[in-house]
Amino acid sequence: MKPKTDERPGVVILATGGTIAGMGESGTRPGYTPGQIAVDDMIAAVPSLSQLARIEGEQVASVGSQDMTFAIMTTLASRINALLADDAVAGIVVTHGTDTMEETAFFLNLTVDSRKPVVMTGAMRPPTALSADGPLNLYNAVAVAADPAAVDRGVLVVMNDRIHGAHSLTKTNTTSVETFLSPITGLIGTVIYGQTQYFRGPFRRHTDASEFSPAGASTLPRVDILYACADMPADLVDGSVSRGARGIVIAGDGNGNMNAPTIERAALAASRGTVIVRSSRVPSGKVSRNIEIDDDRLGFIVSDELNPVKARILLMLALGKKRSREELQELFYTY
Repeated sequence: MKPKTDERPGVVILATGGTIAGMGESGTRPGYTPGQIAVDDMIAAVPSLSQLARIEGEQVASVGSQDMTFAIMTTLASRINALLADDAVAGIVVTHGTDTMEETAFFLNLTVDSRKPVVMTGAMRPPTALSADGPLNLYNAVAVAADPAAVDRGVLVVMNDRIHGAHSLTKTNTTSVETFLSPITGLIGTVIYGQTQYFRGPFRRHTDASEFSPAGASTLPRVDILYACADMPADLVDGSVSRGARGIVIAGDGNGNMNAPTIERAALAASRGTVIVRSSRVPSGKVSRNIEIDDDRLGFIVSDELNPVKARILLMLALGKKRSREELQELFYTY
């Protein structure tokens, strides 16, 4: 960003595509193509952004978030770190599709090395739709990124007037603008037409306090997620191991449970070096250690508060160096 010539904070918008940049044939039909609008056009469509900050935009990717990759996430984290090292940059906004927004937010929460605000936003309705939500979401995200009170709150997600932390939020509805909730630890705050209010900070380690970085993250080891269900086929574990998975996250029933045959196969895999993490398919609640399943005896790790997709990201990053099972477990209590 250019050196400051006025008193407005500098905010850089990094665009990756998604619904917020999508185009549809009609304002009253649900179909659209994501990632069609360039960042400069997105900024121009919300001219009041200039009242909040000195704005610059960069196009990092143009994908629907179902096609988000760790290579893109790594590029994004590295660029954020470089930008935030500039004194002229007060904060970053990342526009992103909502399908995997919680995964990218958590990845950035672990790999961004700055206390400055990093704020993700998106939309549930494309700009061509009636009552498109993207413009106000973008306006509010810039307001948070420019706000000194947002410093040291980790990576934030701003959608539908809510400010969520990366650790807890999850998508809960396929189409509603009220799709993101933080069911375990609650909201970080609210932002209403640019007016911010904060309730709390994050409870877990993040950003500049994290031991992780983008270096090497584009070649992360394979970790699979297996979805537990009634009469779950136990050979799903064998399939993941045979295809080179170094870790498996079980999206378990209830408190991270799985049927007896799967427990047996997972314990065998753990004894041979595959890391097994018990998470839950349930939207809210912690997975407890040594309650219904003897994790110590079987060699399992529990995800604590992390849902399966976030548990997978943490484990992939953690496997970048040799760690004991106890050290891996401690990471899930820390992050």
